[in-house]
Amino acid sequence: MVHTVTKGDLRGTASGVLFMAFFGTLWSYTGVMGLQGWGSPWLLTAALAIGMVLVIGGFSLISASKGFPQGTSTHSGNDGRKMRMWFNIIFAGEGIAIGIAIAVCNAVGHTENIPIVIAIIVGLHFLPLARLFRVRIYYYTGLLLCVVPIVTWLFVPETMSLSGHQLNAYMSVVGLGSALILWVTSFAIWMIGRRLMGLASDQLSNNLTH
Repeated sequence: MVHTVTKGDLRGTASGVLFMAFFGTLWSYTGVMGLQGWGSPWLLTAALAIGMVLVIGGFSLISASKGFPQGTSTHSGNDGRKMRMWFNIIFAGEGIAIGIAIAVCNAVGHTENIPIVIAIIVGLHFLPLARLFRVRIYYYTGLLLCVVPIVTWLFVPETMSLSGHQLNAYMSVVGLGSALILWVTSFAIWMIGRRLMGLASDQLSNNLTH
């Protein structure tokens, strides 16, 4: 049985686009701040532009969903409530873990490791989300968000000098790397949403011809 694409399906996809775009842009801000003025204001402007394009893409899916049938989405009813409950648990767990990590880094006097630890926690939280939402790309997103900070910690010096600017390499590499990963994820989900729109159009055409 072919699932009919519904308003809820497309809006759920749009939420993923917006979520990744927002947090990707936040990470880019962290990365730009780590550059200590190098490349400003152009890098920050470019980051905001990328985030805005993705946000527009997310809202375009929401706007398109108005013409979709209300129907029953794949995440409705009891399954939908259970999914929202687990999402809240995972999201809360991520926040608590980040709070504890920041406190520990401050207590042991290694605040330079805060962006590295936060990125790893964020990456790990994508793994249960991938299973929860049945979105395979989240596995890759989570793994990459763990790999980037680990590689940075192992092979990148804490500070670097570039064109007379003393850079916080941990902040810049982890921040910009995480932003790129989340932006690519956002774009990929946007394309999934557009494919859903195409599928819905094909379903409508088939219904009209039968």
